[in-house]
Amino acid sequence: MRWSEHAIWWHVYPLGFTGAEREALPPSAPPVPRLAGLADWLDYLVELGCNGLALGPVFASETHGYDTLDHFRVDPRLGTEDDLRRLLDQASARGVRVLLDGVFNHVGRGFPHTSLLRRDPDADGGFATFEGHHRLVALDHDQPAVADYVTDVMTHWLARGIDGWRLDAAYAVPLPFWRTVTDRVRARFPDAWLVGEVIHGDYPAFVQQGGLDSVTQYELWKAVWSSLNDRNLFELAWALDRHNALLDAFVPQTFLGNHDVTRLASRLTDERHLAHALVILLTTAGVPSVYSGDEQAFRGIKEDREGGDDAVRPAFPSHPRDLAPHGLPLYRLHQLLIGLRRRHPWLVHARTTVATLTNTALTYTLTDPADARHTLAIALNLADAPADLALPHANWQPAAGDGEFAPDRVGLPAQGWAIATG
Repeated sequence: MRWSEHAIWWHVYPLGFTGAEREALPPSAPPVPRLAGLADWLDYLVELGCNGLALGPVFASETHGYDTLDHFRVDPRLGTEDDLRRLLDQASARGVRVLLDGVFNHVGRGFPHTSLLRRDPDADGGFATFEGHHRLVALDHDQPAVADYVTDVMTHWLARGIDGWRLDAAYAVPLPFWRTVTDRVRARFPDAWLVGEVIHGDYPAFVQQGGLDSVTQYELWKAVWSSLNDRNLFELAWALDRHNALLDAFVPQTFLGNHDVTRLASRLTDERHLAHALVILLTTAGVPSVYSGDEQAFRGIKEDREGGDDAVRPAFPSHPRDLAPHGLPLYRLHQLLIGLRRRHPWLVHARTTVATLTNTALTYTLTDPADARHTLAIALNLADAPADLALPHANWQPAAGDGEFAPDRVGLPAQGWAIATG
């Protein structure tokens, strides 16, 4: 197994997390070493059970980090390159891998290398924009010089100790461009993990044709909260079957939240389903990530307006001890389920087989494709009444939750869940 298949990421949006200014500092202002404060959270993420720190944008930008001005310079609102390298060293000392966010589809309007931009004589300012965002101008991926530039950026920071890249808006970049860049990067850094942000489309193509290792599994993300809200577990079962098919090509990056979507605690209409969602994430195949604050049941609704991401990208206290206590039960559940996943590392590749399916009840088994003796059973009950559900016959031993297992059955209380080993 590659190191990435043991990774469980804690995802941080640094500008928001550290309470940085909304806009770039004046050129004369000294850098503010806010990245140093993230070091106080490294032990927290390790205690949670994670071993990866996935950082949002850290490079010099105009506002929110996705309008980059200089990919080779740390944003002064976060500090300097020395501050970032100290954070990398502190993470490495704890066995924590670090992922950076590479915004290579578009840049800020003040990006100085205008020769790399895609021209559009009909657009405002003469340059093409990204999805209608005036302040985000598109790079010209047909130019070899753009592939050279992106390769240089990625290898520059890999040489300084990062372990991989999240490739922002990867879905908007031509696959031949990604193949050119990824081949060059892997020639120097074969162990780097490259995951693309792909919301919809042909997921396997980004791996097979684009040379990425993984893509974001938005299909499963949507099915989890939607099926729980609608009490329609048929949707989830369909998504799990689709997930099996994807595993034949690559290991998806799975999640329940990120910096771009409404927080799960706000998305779910019944907060009792937070546990069900987390069970699904941490037993299903993939490389999972936890968006910082979700493990504490943070709330926040994304709005379709300028500044509409602010609620899901809040400032955190300077130290974990200053977190409000009401999030502790969900934090403990994360620890429990991540611990279970650590004891069954084969889950990263596990295939899912549904056994019982109704609108409000689901049982499924997870099996190691390399060794069928490795198996778990999962049972979920969304109803407000107990459920008695069928399972494949096995010597089931309770591992977590509140189910009562028999060789071919499991009994669950109202709104209950359970996990058993086979």
